[in-house]
Amino acid sequence: MAPYPRSRLLYENDDVERVNAFEKQGYRTAPILYVNGSRVPDDVAAKARSNQTLLSFLRDEMNLKGSKLGCAEGGCGACTVMISKKDNESGELKHISVNACLMPVLAADGCHVTTVEGVGSVKGDNLHPIQKAMVEMHGSQCGFCTPGIIVAIYSLYANNCSTKEIEEHMDGNLCRCTGYRPIWDAARSLCDDAEELVRGPCGTPCRECPERDECEQDCNVEDKQKAATKDKVIVTSSKDKMKMKESLTASKPDWAEQPKQMFPADLLDASSGDSLALTKPLMVVDNTEFHGAGTWFKPTTLVGLLKLLKEFGGPVGGGYKIVVGNTEVGIETRFKNSVYPRLIYPGESIDSIFQFSATPEKVVFGGCTPLSFIQHECERLSKSDSAYARTLMPVHDMLRWFASTQIRNVACLGGNLVTASPISDMNPMLASMGANLVLARIGDDVKTIERRSVPVSEFFLRYRTVDIQSGEFIEKIEVPVLPKAFEYVKPFKQARRREDDISIVTSGMHIKLTPKDGAFVIEHAALAFGGMAPKTVMATKTAEVLIGSPFSRETFEKATECLLSEMNLPENVPGGQAAFRMTLATSFLYKFFLSIVEELKKDVAAIEASPSGFSGISLPLPGIPEVDESELSGATSFVSAEKPSVSGVQTYPAPKVASGLEDKLLPNTDAAKIKGAEDSVGKPVTHQSGPLHCTGEAVYCDDINAPSGTLHASLILATECGGIFEAIDKEAALRTPGIVGVFGAEDIDILGGENKFGPIAKDETVFLPIGERIGYVGQVLGVAVGETLDSAEAGARAATIKYGSPSGPIPVSIEDAIACNSFYEATRHTIARGDKSALEALKEMKDTTGPAKVGDLVKVSGSFRNGAQEHFYLETQSTLVIPTEGDTNLTVFSSTQAASHTQESCASATGTPQSKVVVRMKRMGGGFGGKETRNCFASSAAAVAAKRINRPVLLTLPRNVDMLTTGHRHCFLSKY
Repeated sequence: MAPYPRSRLLYENDDVERVNAFEKQGYRTAPILYVNGSRVPDDVAAKARSNQTLLSFLRDEMNLKGSKLGCAEGGCGACTVMISKKDNESGELKHISVNACLMPVLAADGCHVTTVEGVGSVKGDNLHPIQKAMVEMHGSQCGFCTPGIIVAIYSLYANNCSTKEIEEHMDGNLCRCTGYRPIWDAARSLCDDAEELVRGPCGTPCRECPERDECEQDCNVEDKQKAATKDKVIVTSSKDKMKMKESLTASKPDWAEQPKQMFPADLLDASSGDSLALTKPLMVVDNTEFHGAGTWFKPTTLVGLLKLLKEFGGPVGGGYKIVVGNTEVGIETRFKNSVYPRLIYPGESIDSIFQFSATPEKVVFGGCTPLSFIQHECERLSKSDSAYARTLMPVHDMLRWFASTQIRNVACLGGNLVTASPISDMNPMLASMGANLVLARIGDDVKTIERRSVPVSEFFLRYRTVDIQSGEFIEKIEVPVLPKAFEYVKPFKQARRREDDISIVTSGMHIKLTPKDGAFVIEHAALAFGGMAPKTVMATKTAEVLIGSPFSRETFEKATECLLSEMNLPENVPGGQAAFRMTLATSFLYKFFLSIVEELKKDVAAIEASPSGFSGISLPLPGIPEVDESELSGATSFVSAEKPSVSGVQTYPAPKVASGLEDKLLPNTDAAKIKGAEDSVGKPVTHQSGPLHCTGEAVYCDDINAPSGTLHASLILATECGGIFEAIDKEAALRTPGIVGVFGAEDIDILGGENKFGPIAKDETVFLPIGERIGYVGQVLGVAVGETLDSAEAGARAATIKYGSPSGPIPVSIEDAIACNSFYEATRHTIARGDKSALEALKEMKDTTGPAKVGDLVKVSGSFRNGAQEHFYLETQSTLVIPTEGDTNLTVFSSTQAASHTQESCASATGTPQSKVVVRMKRMGGGFGGKETRNCFASSAAAVAAKRINRPVLLTLPRNVDMLTTGHRHCFLSKY
């Protein structure tokens, strides 16, 4: 393909000219990174780019392929690594798990990163006890998610966790195939209190109890039954596995000290060269070829931070984005293809924005304080000083269900506020509590700091828009402390699943009661909702109904009617489910009433027991509204409830072991000699690849060390459907820096290949030819190939597609397909045998109504349906194609469940004899049927590109592209 003139960079970085000026201000220009106990060499660390994730750096620059890319949005945990750093105040080490797919590599400046390779290795039989437990307890199957799970567990043990803490915080890792119980068993097996799961209610293990024969506790009765039937059935349970700690840790008794032992001495020593260098701010300018995506700033003082905002803000500053956890900006750059000229990452040495402090009047959270730190400190302070409990425990409870542990470890409250999501959990909570934001900016003299205060309830102006001015920064959030009695705050949340999911509706409710004229009167009420408008909203009219009214069921019934009117949603509201969301809002209000009744009972009892402890409150107190016992369950909520413990029991018949011929005919064989040994037939055997899964040494398609000169591919997809694919303009794509070629249906013709393919009917195309009708959004039109993944994706986006106007109906459901006759007749099921005439007659018969007598013919008709289902394998479709011997042969490494299908499609598309196409598949990260035939289009696209340019091509689909292009398990509509 003829060369095209092109610029050097995707984004010309003008900040190169500013480097000298910032160096004079004390900025350093290279990060200091430590990975798995060793300092990353300066020449490797210098490759870290401002827009590069930690996962990309670990895999691409350090060849640490154990951490996997599953979703690229912090949702699956396959990329989990541990970040360790020294706390400047206490001097203690802090260990947190993070999603490396979101965390910028430059955010790890001055930190110690532990990947699964640093936990343990198969080499030298050096498995960590956590890895051994996962292997022995069958915690891996495909193994793709396992490295992330191992590091997540390792991070919890680095902080001396208990079984309850594991059950509370193992919420950021998905496993698609193993099932979670063996993972839970392995995770808890090393806890010091794991044996508590083995003990009975009396505190003694059943089998060690001296009164075992007489004890009638359920656990002992069950255990005796197991012992009595041990020759007939085999029983294995979570309790049994909790006894394995000693065997798991025998070879490494100091395993719990490993994170501390691995932590670099230079980061512990405040006088070391690295520690002194880390006190300076950081500036990294990205001017690498084919990337060039901006500048990274890490200021170390509040004045330095605000000066950057002033310098680069406004209409002439060029713009910036502040990143702390990168949980929002990371999504924007990955899925919205946003490019930001500067990313500003506030350093932890800025105390005021990373604080957590409390006085009798208010609690202060720094704008950048991690959510997990706020969560833990709220719980610690509530337990140590009950005066803060009713203020901070609602915050703690809501944060428990906020995203996942890995996200909470890096995300901050300030970022959550300025993002202004209409379904945020914390924003309604803070608004109802009367919290205030302190916004800081640098003065015109560029020395003094100006501050202003904004109530959270007034901060949200409209959808994704807040009351923050150019150059301003949320320095802190101030939350008033509630009094000891008669004032309450409750959090509410409803999502499709409890953990790691966005809310459908969320709410924070605040009420203050005053004893007056023989009744409790509502002195103040604040109800804030998310998910009921384009922004966080206050139910002010409903609050007006409550304020001044007696605290009673009747008052809340009136308030419910008002709330339904105030939060009335039209049927076509964005997000849908209008009636459901309105019902949720009113049900939250009802649960709020019930929960306050219960809280009020506790307060009244405490005051009556110790009146002197509650100044200003006189006895007797008014009566409390009565609640029927059947309603009491409504006073509780999963938001504040303890997460349930996970355990299980497996029971299966004991295997029948018979004597074999070798025992009778060859009595002197080795088999006969060990006849007395325990037979292994019927006993569980660990996964052969389990140790490799647990150490990250199992190699998947995208982990293969690709040959020199390997190119990266990105598919060009249709964004419209129903019209004719009229043309594709490749010029802009070919001018993209790093792009080597753009290929489509015409290239298959050049190769003499066949564009059509399919496992049964050849009804799909590798690339849709120009002039044909586009069948669906996400149909593959071509493929862009570049020197890097970034350049390939940029080239694919740059290709301009010309679409014709849609013609004819576009079926999006089974009913639509039937209406426009768009289905395969060959798949119709018909009755081939039996009395067809009798069945035809039944069609004319009416459905039976009313009672039926014995012998009557009863007809019931109806329909049922089930929707399409995503296969959701953790490893997306991935293919590496290597042309050899003058591109006459192809070697295809593919994540496929059907190598023969992949071979046939690649050979057909490239015009290569099947005998010269070799498909290799060592293992895959899940398939579930989604990689039997759905791999073929991606493998064929990569094969066409590889053969056209005679260079290896790697194509790994991003999660969103995989879900858009591969289809689903079919939906069904059945009529009977």
